[in-house]
Amino acid sequence: MHDRPQAEAPFAALPYYENPTPAPGPLPARSWWATSDAARHSLNGTWDFRLTPTADGTGTAFLGDDPAATADWDQLAVPGHWVLQGHGNPAYTGVAYLFPVDPPRVSDENPTGDHRRVFDLPETWPADGETVLRFDGVDSAARVWLNGEELGTFQGSRLPHEFAVGHLLRRTGNVLAVRVHQWSAGSYLEDQDMWWLPGIFRDVTLLHRPAGAPTDHFVHADYDHTTGEGVLRVECDVPGRVLVPELGLDLATGEQARVPVQPWSAETPRLYPGELVTAGERIALRVGFRTVRIEDGLLKVNGRRILFRGVNRHDFHPDTGRAVDLATMREDLVLMKRHNINAVRTSHYPPHPALLDLCDELGLWVIDEGDLETHGFCWMPGWAGNPVADERWNPALVDRVQRMVERDKNRPSVVIWSLGNECGRGAGLSTMAAWVRDRDPSRPVHYENDADYPDSDIYSRMYAPHAEVEAIGRRVEPPLADPTLDAHRRSLPFLQIEYAHAMGNGPGGLADYQRLFETYERLQGGFVWEWIDHGLTKHTPDGRRYYGYGGDFGEEVHDGNFVCDGLVLPDRTPTPGLLEYKKVIEPVRITGNAAGGTLTIRNGHDFTGLDHLAFTWVHTVDGRELATGDLAVPPLAPGELVELPLPPAPADAPPGEALWTVHARLARDTAWAPAGHEVAWGQFTAAPRPAPAPARGPLATPRRDGAVLTLGPATFDTRTGRLTTLAGLPLAEGPRLDVFRAPTDNDRGMHWEKDAQISVVWEKHGLHRMRHRVDAVELAADALTVRTRVAPLSLDPALHTVYRWTADAEGALRLTVTVEPTGDWSSCPLPRLGVRLGLPAAFGRATWYGGGPDESYPDTREASRLGRYAATVDALQTHYVRPQENGARSDVRWAELTADDGGGLRIEAGERPFWLTARRWTSEQLDAAEHTVDLTPGDTVWVNLDHGQHGIGSQSCGPAPLPQYHLTAGPAEFGFRFLAIDADRHGG
Repeated sequence: MHDRPQAEAPFAALPYYENPTPAPGPLPARSWWATSDAARHSLNGTWDFRLTPTADGTGTAFLGDDPAATADWDQLAVPGHWVLQGHGNPAYTGVAYLFPVDPPRVSDENPTGDHRRVFDLPETWPADGETVLRFDGVDSAARVWLNGEELGTFQGSRLPHEFAVGHLLRRTGNVLAVRVHQWSAGSYLEDQDMWWLPGIFRDVTLLHRPAGAPTDHFVHADYDHTTGEGVLRVECDVPGRVLVPELGLDLATGEQARVPVQPWSAETPRLYPGELVTAGERIALRVGFRTVRIEDGLLKVNGRRILFRGVNRHDFHPDTGRAVDLATMREDLVLMKRHNINAVRTSHYPPHPALLDLCDELGLWVIDEGDLETHGFCWMPGWAGNPVADERWNPALVDRVQRMVERDKNRPSVVIWSLGNECGRGAGLSTMAAWVRDRDPSRPVHYENDADYPDSDIYSRMYAPHAEVEAIGRRVEPPLADPTLDAHRRSLPFLQIEYAHAMGNGPGGLADYQRLFETYERLQGGFVWEWIDHGLTKHTPDGRRYYGYGGDFGEEVHDGNFVCDGLVLPDRTPTPGLLEYKKVIEPVRITGNAAGGTLTIRNGHDFTGLDHLAFTWVHTVDGRELATGDLAVPPLAPGELVELPLPPAPADAPPGEALWTVHARLARDTAWAPAGHEVAWGQFTAAPRPAPAPARGPLATPRRDGAVLTLGPATFDTRTGRLTTLAGLPLAEGPRLDVFRAPTDNDRGMHWEKDAQISVVWEKHGLHRMRHRVDAVELAADALTVRTRVAPLSLDPALHTVYRWTADAEGALRLTVTVEPTGDWSSCPLPRLGVRLGLPAAFGRATWYGGGPDESYPDTREASRLGRYAATVDALQTHYVRPQENGARSDVRWAELTADDGGGLRIEAGERPFWLTARRWTSEQLDAAEHTVDLTPGDTVWVNLDHGQHGIGSQSCGPAPLPQYHLTAGPAEFGFRFLAIDADRHGG
């Protein structure tokens, strides 16, 4: 329906793959639809394939009918990437280009894949009308022939391109040939922090276009929230009728109708089935009525401010790269919905079009982002050579945004158009924005990477720290130098378009961000970076699977595991970070005041009440369930709250720590989860944890017998004072002070900011190589005291540590640890502070009363709820793609490590609960590992009992932990009670 940019002279002399100006061969951009009565034929499948090292290829003999031309070729799955099918290797960089920067030229070393497919038309293929050959995604430049005739060339890897081919088709023996170049001028526009993966990676389809069939159509379906009416008008380039039976509509194309409707939103994705009927084709419509406006400095849908609880998402699969099937797309979105995510930013390109169809159906707000990023120019002084600041590239830029908008304009889920990502600034962006606003004024335009925001309707930041976000929310951010630009920016709603970098263990600080988003109306939420770890499947020589990252495929330049930064692991297993995010963004807030006998429920939805939820309560004492019941919650409009009386506590409840837990679950099945799925929960104390009971009876007297000290049921080494056995249970290593943890990706920080990495601080202070010296082993009438000095190599700061052991009449061993720092620790928070001990490998089961069921740390503990849990030691681990600190359980009151026969060790908290970690390797071994397969279980279960842990933060590409989550070195005292468990009995 719209003319495409025309060829421009400055690049005309270059080879087609180095000429960024859109070539004339492909048809104009148009909308995508999933279903119609017109014939279509997939050309996905097995293709013949040959790879050559340069763009010249080895001739064009394969264009003809002679099968001998490809007799020695390999076979390749299409959609697919040749580098994931044994031809060359993938490569990962976050910013750097993998060819010399000389736009629009690329190097002679340019892997080129020739693809050939011989196909017959289906017997029922119509003889009349036109046929269109559609490519939904080819990376990065392609030249196409059919039956020996060249159709044309194209660039724009994540964008559709179509050719008219009816005049060339024959009933049998059609030869489709496609030459694909890994590098092209388009590569300069596609530097999107992901694997470089060439190939035909999305569908290839023949589409019949009958006479009288539309080329394009545009569904305008607005919603008037003041009247409750939908306003429908469908533009079409051929005349026809628009039928929406449920609404009683039978309209001519171009005709407008107003009718009462239920609006579409991410919470209630109401779609009305319909049809666009023309003389040549019947196209299925799914109409969602909604209106997007920026009013009063707020982004509103259907007249209401909305809050994005979002995530950035790439197309990715660990085996097939960006070739993602429909089932995997649905799995992604169902997982998002089940974890309270309501929005997707399609970083940093339009996704497979079927994904947006699913977003319409399941209900997710979408920021649809252009296939554009020129981040590699940031290394050049002043972004020299940046295509968005070079007007010769404008036709290519407009072509990219045009192909996105035209393809996806009929998707109600798409509420914002994004020009692209991290391109600096330039007039080319303004040209793109102007085109978008002219074509579709119904949606706002977004672009983040220009601090003046001349082309954006949204004030957008990446990884802004909490203090900056709060200042923006309060509208007291530092002003821009230009008053006009400053006034413009202050008029805009704010989004954290990327925040909370989900790399490895983390991200931390999510709850602190969410409190700001829910406090200041200008802050309309954000999008966590990102959805999935982009680890590619690899196998050890003996067949064990693991995931590779940058540098694992022989890359000369790479950015390591920076590509593994998702809320789900490569196989889509949710990480603890996703579970934390689910809790942080839950749309119902449940809090309680046991002293006042009340609980409060607040509806945090943007549009819906709570009638889709069923509320229940549970009363527990010391983790044991005593009573349950249903909770009647009155109707609550969005934003409203109600205070309800708590049910009476069970009259016969025993003494102990009493808790109320209230659950909000789906009352009925939805398209994304069954009835009973938990949406939100709250937990609060009815009676606090009692103080630990003092020791009963007289304390045992320590006795020395040669090299052995005996204290009650325990033996110690006379020289070191180290615990060696407890009631006959041998310890590989008795408890001793431990302050080291295997640095997380967030501890390691931004690899381009070495000085900001807390792991570097820890390393400079030698915390990875602490040494222990015993200064005294003292026996008293009722205690064994061991005085030590714990310090790093080569440095003088130290932690003077005293272990005081007593044994009570019940056969339990008590330990009090006192730590006194000396020297200068002011610039070095501790990774952890506690003791580590080693148990026999047979003690591979853990049971505990405390936080769970999953790992948590000081700034990632919102999802941790108190209860009784059990798991194997192996199941306590989180298998991050690059191994690092993981698996801690917070707020532990007691824990048991047992063997299959039930025997083992019970550990009870002193005055304060502790953090429990148990694994089959040490922190040092964990730190040394590069991949999960590098970790080999040993003959010891290593148990950390921590008084404190340093926070996690998001500093792999964001802010460090907030000060309140720092573990500052200072005087500390903590303790534990140890009790051996006989094989025929259990504690607890």
